[in-house]
Amino acid sequence: MKLSVIILAAGQGTRMKSALPKVMHKLAGVPMLEHVYNRSMELGTDDIHIVYGHGGEHLHDYCSDFDVEWVLQDEQLGTAHAVQQASPDIDEDHIVLILYGDVPLIKANTLRTLIHNATADTVSLLTVDLQDPAGYGRIMRVENEVVAIVEHKEATDEQKKISEVNTGILALQAGCLNEYLKQIDNNNIQGEYYLTDIIELAVKDGKKIITSQPENTYEVEGVNDRSQLSKLERIKQQEIAEAMMADGVTVADPSRIDIRGELTVGNDSFIDVNCIFEGKVSVGKNVTIGAGCVIRDCTIADGCIIKPYCVIEEALIDNDVEVGPFARLRPGTYLQQNSRVGNFVEVKNTQLGEGSKASHLTYLGDTEVGSKVNIGAGTITCNYDGANKHKTIIKDGAFIGSDSQLVAPVTIGKNSTIGAGSTITRDTEDGELALSRTAQKTIKGWQRPKKK
Repeated sequence: MKLSVIILAAGQGTRMKSALPKVMHKLAGVPMLEHVYNRSMELGTDDIHIVYGHGGEHLHDYCSDFDVEWVLQDEQLGTAHAVQQASPDIDEDHIVLILYGDVPLIKANTLRTLIHNATADTVSLLTVDLQDPAGYGRIMRVENEVVAIVEHKEATDEQKKISEVNTGILALQAGCLNEYLKQIDNNNIQGEYYLTDIIELAVKDGKKIITSQPENTYEVEGVNDRSQLSKLERIKQQEIAEAMMADGVTVADPSRIDIRGELTVGNDSFIDVNCIFEGKVSVGKNVTIGAGCVIRDCTIADGCIIKPYCVIEEALIDNDVEVGPFARLRPGTYLQQNSRVGNFVEVKNTQLGEGSKASHLTYLGDTEVGSKVNIGAGTITCNYDGANKHKTIIKDGAFIGSDSQLVAPVTIGKNSTIGAGSTITRDTEDGELALSRTAQKTIKGWQRPKKK
């Protein structure tokens, strides 16, 4: 069986009150449209067609790597009209699956069942039973056989009592789809071409309508405003947290975690509340991540302790490293095994060697630090001269006294010591003490200024 997918993504989403197309608003850090595209790819589809309209330039820019055919719908004249923009280009013997760019949580297994039920003699329709079906098209049955779908605005009071509703997601043979689309008119209250009319046409044509339902109703919930998007966001985050916990990760509170991208975590790790993970993050085994951390595009190896309120981006952290609390690791940071970065330390484009530590109130930028180096509080590598960046090298075993400034380019010798309060502008020798201070003196009779 050949499978083609049509994703409808042309809606303006006026209730979002945004210049951005509705389907580009993000869920778990990924545009809704990308979620639907990824589900389509999981199905092993032969081709994907995305029907777009409002804000098409945004879609093309962000989704330039999508393997799809882009189809423009100039006027939004209804769902049948949208499908008709793409369906003539699909081989007649293909099964066509119709999806929606603003229904982001649909599961691949739900769609596989739907596709399996679609043949040359059947139309496969995804329905769902809702306690409050207001606004949805009702499934009309005669002797338990589906005969039509009635849109909510067209339904009688009796029909509105029906709880089984149309999700809009269906699959059928392309040849039949195109024939039915030609027969649909817009003789209705909205003056639109309804895709739901296909069901009645298929029944008249002798086709059997086979229905299936998702495991969870949220799979077919669409997003029309930001409130609905936030509801699905929490459902998605809960889903991700549940999967991690099933794999042996402790999540302190699944309702207070945000994964905005791709996160993998090894077993026996612990994630405290209010942590945010962005981009692609890999966390090893037996890792503790404290409350309020923001971690983006990082690799954190086994046994690490990330204390509360750290911001870590594009960093590589080896085994058994401690970071924080209140540390910032910027892009290009590499912390080697058993090293430590403490509170209020900022590190950028720097390698901190095995067993080395910068425990507090320090800035290390464009620096190469050897093993077993101690960097005292208040140390700054002065890496920028106003035009260019320069490198600081601190060799193995060095001891940097508190409140030192290392003016790059400069090399601190192996096992050398920098006296507290020094400004170092020249390379230092191995094993020696270097310092720069004025002699301490006392000024007799000095008066502290008084407030006027």
